[in-house]
Amino acid sequence: MNQLAEGVVATPAALDAVAEIVQRHGAVMFFQSGGCCDGSLPMCFEDGEFVIGMHDVLLGWVGGCPFYIDGRQYKVWKHTQLILDVGAGAPEGFSLPAGADAHFVIRSKVLRPAEGNSSETGEAPA
Repeated sequence: MNQLAEGVVATPAALDAVAEIVQRHGAVMFFQSGGCCDGSLPMCFEDGEFVIGMHDVLLGWVGGCPFYIDGRQYKVWKHTQLILDVGAGAPEGFSLPAGADAHFVIRSKVLRPAEGNSSETGEAPA
């Protein structure tokens, strides 16, 4: 049986930032949109501040927080593992910052066919 890759993972820096945000704001969630303005940046919102649409996909969990992706964007990126990280500079748009003068960024890894993607099948990674 093949081990499925997680749809989203986080670097240690991102996990530290998520833990800090949760401590300050309570539960949060992430959303990776397919929009033109902040489309390449993941957005971090306080729980309930952003409404998930019926076509959005739960890609996985980072630091105990759900990470969603726009359904249309998922169709394009479904063979890609997203890697949540932190970059220098204030966030754009409405996202919570990842710390003092820091924002969340996405890096990616194209998955080999044998790796698959756990969010594609609904299975939890082993």
